This record gives sequence, structure tokens and C-alpha cells, in this order.
Amino acid sequence: MSKLIRIKYYESPIEANRDKQILLENGIESFIANEQTIQSDWLLYQAIGGLQLQVFEEDVEKAKEILQNFEENEEVALEVEHTIENPEYDFTCPKCGSNHIYQYEKPDGIFGVSWLLLGFPVKVPSSKYICYYCGNEFKH
Repeated sequence: MSKLIRIKYYESPIEANRDKQILLENGIESFIANEQTIQSDWLLYQAIGGLQLQVFEEDVEKAKEILQNFEENEEVALEVEHTIENPEYDFTCPKCGSNHIYQYEKPDGIFGVSWLLLGFPVKVPSSKYICYYCGNEFKH
């Protein structure tokens, strides 16, 4: 009988399930240890060793190779798929060239002062933008 071997640890169940799906698509059965326990009580995360992706002993090397290939190719996939047809802004992220960006909208001092003095908030648009793909923060 084959033994289950831990090949990777995760902080997020989303990442663990993504990798489980990648392995399944490549014909490797895998399991996420501790997922149900952690979902029911997140405080147990450290005590039980976190989320663990496990595969059968004979699939360990192939599974590691598949996941490594995915991680290496993930950046290339993002570069190809980072454009949208009708972007809200006519400029792109200076770091990755994506047009998937949004304007930073945290209320600042003017918001609070206007609320006190005028009785209603005055929102001043920020010149700071954030890229959805690479997380880069930049001004335009």
C-alpha cells in the first residue's frame, strides 16, 4: 500500500486547491491535509502544521516537477492575459505593462476636515494607482 507524502505547505486554501487541481489535470491524485480542521478553527493552523498537499509516494517527483513548471510559466501567462478591451484609464502599469489598474481611494485629511467644516465629505481624487496583476503602486 502506498504512503502519502507531504510535498508542499500552504497558508491559503485557495492556493492549495489550485495546485491540487493542476495535479489532477495531469493525472496525479492529491489530497489537502488539515483543510477541514483549519476551516472550522483557524487558530489550529500552527498547531497541526498548516495546510499540506499530499501525494502518493510513487508520484512525488512527477508532482513536484508539474508544480515547478506551473510556477515558472505562471508569469508568462500573466504577461499574455493582462489586457482588457475597454480600460478605464488610457495608461498602463510601468512595471508590467498591464492595463488592469485601479485608482487608490483611501480617504485622506481633506475628506475628514471637509466633513467637519462643511458637514459633507469632499473627496479629492488620488494620483496613486495600483496594478491588479503585479501589485505595483505608482503615481500618474
